[in-house]
Amino acid sequence: MATKPTDVGTLLSIWRYPVKSMMGEELNATHVGEWGILGDRARAMINQADHKVASMKNPRKWPNLFDFRARYLDTPSPGQNLPPVRISLPDGAEVDSNDPDVDTVLSRAVGKDVRLECREPGQEELLEATFPNPWTPSLEEYWPDIEGLAYRDEVTDEAMPRGTFFDLGILHLLTTATLDQFRSLNPSARFETRRFRPNLVVQPADGHSGFVENDWIGKTILIGDDVRLEITGPCPRCVMTTLPQGDLPKDTSVLRTVAQHNEVNVGVYASVGHGGMVRRGDRVRIE
Repeated sequence: MATKPTDVGTLLSIWRYPVKSMMGEELNATHVGEWGILGDRARAMINQADHKVASMKNPRKWPNLFDFRARYLDTPSPGQNLPPVRISLPDGAEVDSNDPDVDTVLSRAVGKDVRLECREPGQEELLEATFPNPWTPSLEEYWPDIEGLAYRDEVTDEAMPRGTFFDLGILHLLTTATLDQFRSLNPSARFETRRFRPNLVVQPADGHSGFVENDWIGKTILIGDDVRLEITGPCPRCVMTTLPQGDLPKDTSVLRTVAQHNEVNVGVYASVGHGGMVRRGDRVRIE
């Protein structure tokens, strides 16, 4: 006899990042499919000099990406080409992804020769004929000098999942309980959702506290009526969590606390077992 799913909380917020390493958009509802939230990290800037993805994982090379913000001009629909993205630049100007001079505008804004690339399912053949090694992208990651990290004060090359602009997993889940736990461990730091760039934020049910997502690994999470997520592993964090954005200051103690108390992990990664719509306020259950 199948075990009845257990309520573990509600879906508090939904986030999508149309262009990798830029600020994104908070959603009331969205479709979740094989590639996670529809349109999430579907675009990225590619450095023309080395063909690597521009990422705030190496802030020494790309210091101002968090001053850019991206949003879709229309709501993406399953089975359709993604709509254009409007990008707000650090100086307040805007450019659309389908503007003929978008690469020139972005290159001027970041101070390097870049092109904006979009990846959607079904593009493999086109991209492999167009760009050098386009379907196995990579980026550079700077590791600050913090005990507990795999490297210290080094820059490494990091491969990305084939055909995507994701780091390791296509969906990042985070609970408010984890943020509260870190706040209790380091009250002077601002452990806010935006530092960690999750896709789905869950408000746990009463009585659930601590790093509750750690217990979800290897299990199935149900959201709303249709969506089934397989929790594949922890989500290790990087220097991005320490960087300033908006009114959040630079704070290396954020990552140091994460390293000391949860093995550098904040939240969990998930793959999609069954897609569908998710909405703020949906029940979240585990089986």
